[in-house]
Amino acid sequence: MRLKGRTALVTGGARGIGLAFVQAYLREGARVAIADISGADEAAASLGGDCIGLRMDVTDQASIDAGVARAADWGGGIDILLNNAAVFDLAPITDITRASYDRVFAINVAGTLFVMQAVARRMIAQGRGGRIINMASQAGRRGEPLVAVYCASKAAVISLTQSAGLNLIGHGINVNAIAPGVVDTPMWDEVDALFARYENKPIGQKKREVGLAVPYGRMGRPDDLTGMAVFLASDEAEYIVAQTYNVDGGQWMS
Repeated sequence: MRLKGRTALVTGGARGIGLAFVQAYLREGARVAIADISGADEAAASLGGDCIGLRMDVTDQASIDAGVARAADWGGGIDILLNNAAVFDLAPITDITRASYDRVFAINVAGTLFVMQAVARRMIAQGRGGRIINMASQAGRRGEPLVAVYCASKAAVISLTQSAGLNLIGHGINVNAIAPGVVDTPMWDEVDALFARYENKPIGQKKREVGLAVPYGRMGRPDDLTGMAVFLASDEAEYIVAQTYNVDGGQWMS
């Protein structure tokens, strides 16, 4: 019960990794507002417990502001933000479209920034500090031949985490990030299909290959990330500022 009495807002919380974070925070005693473009109410209803669903489009400032306000009103403020909403796309440099670039950066970078900004303003006004955790990726640590835009977006998340962490710690707000490796969620089936198209591989082959390449011996699972998410939200992480933690089975060392 390390988060008892605290209110958490989890974006992209209706499915996959985000839903695992919601469940972990509930187990640790937090109230959780689940924010997502769709499915948030259904996720909250299925979980029961002290949670609500919020429809939030992180590319729309009015939607962000309304969702943050509702979460704070419901939970008596916001103590924890887990910025998880993100999308993926891939293509060779010669095939990248402006539409794909704009969508990935609007959600992964601008969405992360402006949700963080809205919650940070709320935390400062509350005067009791807080925890902000952004979801980066091993893709933000390096380039990949077919994944330029996504890699760049996650590198930007790491950079934003560093700058925001330095800026907000004076208000008692710790900003850090988690960088997963390859995680087995339904989204990875879509990723696998994109790789199959560009690398001329059978469906499922890329997913098998990346799993075998993990030093731990398998792809990650959403529950592999929840320990770090709870830790960074807890009092145990009070002296940790502007860091990005790799939780990836040994794929990247930094």
